Amino acid sequence: MEYSKIIAVTGMPGLYELLTSKSDGAIVRSLEDKSTKFVSSRIHNFSHLESIEVFTVRENVNLVDIFHAMEKDEVKIPDGKDNAALKKYFDKVYPDLDFERVYSSDLKKMVKWFEVLKANEIEIKLSQAPAEETEAEGVSEIAFEEVEKVGVEEKKPKELKEEKKPKELKEEKKPKEVKEEKQAPAKKAAAKAKASEPKGVKETKEVKPKKSAPKKKKEDK
Repeated sequence: MEYSKIIAVTGMPGLYELLTSKSDGAIVRSLEDKSTKFVSSRIHNFSHLESIEVFTVRENVNLVDIFHAMEKDEVKIPDGKDNAALKKYFDKVYPDLDFERVYSSDLKKMVKWFEVLKANEIEIKLSQAPAEETEAEGVSEIAFEEVEKVGVEEKKPKELKEEKKPKELKEEKKPKEVKEEKQAPAKKAAAKAKASEPKGVKETKEVKPKKSAPKKKKEDK
C-alpha cells in the first residue's frame, strides 16, 4: 500500500486507501476495519496526505516531515485526549510548529493518522511524481488546518452534465376549447359586418306614387 494513495475524507474518521476515482466520487477502503465503500464527492471532500502542509513559525512543511520527526523521536506518544500532553510532545518533537495556527484538534489528528499508518506498515514517503503531472491530476498543496474545508482529489471528477430538461409539453386543448376556437372566425366576421352597417337606418315600405286626376277641359262658351 502506497502512502500516495492514502486520503482523509471530510466527515469520516480515520484514513482510507483510494481504490478508484469516479465521476461522482470514489471507492475507498478503510485502513482500520478494511471495509470498502463508495463515497460521494457531492457530500465529502478528499485530501491526499502527501498534499497536506503544516504551519510552522518559518515556512510551512509537508506533513511527511512531521511524521518523520515522530518516527525518529523515542518519546512515547501521549494519550490523544490530553491536550496539554500533546502540545508538550510536539513542542519536543517539532518545536517549530506554529501552535497559534495548529490547534489541539490538528495535533490529535496527526497522532491518530501516524498510529494508523504504522499499524498498516505503510512507508511514509512522498511519491516521485513530477510537479506538472501532479497539478494535472488535480492535487494541490493545502494548509493542515484546512483539511476539512478543502477537498483534494487525485483526479478531479468530471462535472456531471446537466440533465437536459424535457421540453414543456403542449397543453392538450379540451373539446370545448377546440369548438370555440373553430367558431371564433365566423363570429368575428359577423361582428365586423354588423359594425359596418350605418346606424339609425330603418327598413322603409315601398310607397307607390298617387295617380293624378285628369284635368277637365274648359267648355266652349
